[in-house]
Amino acid sequence: MNGLLKLAAWLLALVLVALPLVGVLQGWFATDSWPVTRLAVRAEFSHVSAEQIRAAAQPHLGQGFFAIRLGPLRDAIAQLPWVERVEARKRWPDTVDVVVYEQQPYAHWGSDRLINRHGGLFTVSAADAAALHGLPRLAGPDERIAEVLRFHAQCQREFAASGMAVNALELSPRGSWRIGLAAGTRIELGREQGAERLRRFLDVWPRLAGLRAQAPATIDLRYANGFAISWPAASDSGSGEPAPLPPTPADARARTRAAALAAATATPSIHPIAGLLP
Repeated sequence: MNGLLKLAAWLLALVLVALPLVGVLQGWFATDSWPVTRLAVRAEFSHVSAEQIRAAAQPHLGQGFFAIRLGPLRDAIAQLPWVERVEARKRWPDTVDVVVYEQQPYAHWGSDRLINRHGGLFTVSAADAAALHGLPRLAGPDERIAEVLRFHAQCQREFAASGMAVNALELSPRGSWRIGLAAGTRIELGREQGAERLRRFLDVWPRLAGLRAQAPATIDLRYANGFAISWPAASDSGSGEPAPLPPTPADARARTRAAALAAATATPSIHPIAGLLP
């Protein structure tokens, strides 16, 4: 019995080895044998159409089932805008199945690119990018994109209870952070201790939020012991002077900083942290 099983196994092995050779000799695997006539496509079709996918795949079809190479076909479809990943397989006797995964945009990056949900960069047409409303606008050196994404997520958490929404974050080539709020306010954090300065400001912001009807134009947190707020001119009183702030204790260093900032901004208000914390 064991001998018969071994013989059967040997015969099967010989058939499997000989069959491809016979197929080649008979022309079974020739480029025009068993032609592929169907392309089955599955995709979300939010930004990429079935027609685009078929047009990209068409030059790689029209061959025999065994002659078609799936790698070049996948690569051709992957070159389409909005395509993140492509899967392809053959289905006997005449079909190639294609699954296309579209990019899921998370944020704008700089002026002409997008970030997907995995932190990867991709490019679409200017019209497509402009049509994406509600995405945050992030910017910075490409090699520091992960750092920008982490800090953006941290800023969202920090601002969650403040009534202010973050819609932009920029990291300059020199390492200085700038936050943009949905209300139009720009927050300068500087290069050092940005997260700590931001938390310190948000701790006292509820006491300042009702001072003006409009949101601040700029908030400068680049100070060791305080911060400066510049209000838009439209929110000034009829006299052209900013509304008075509640009295706060200020030492000589704070007064020096206030004088320097007053020369650079139209209507700044300097707030020493020590005078605002309970």
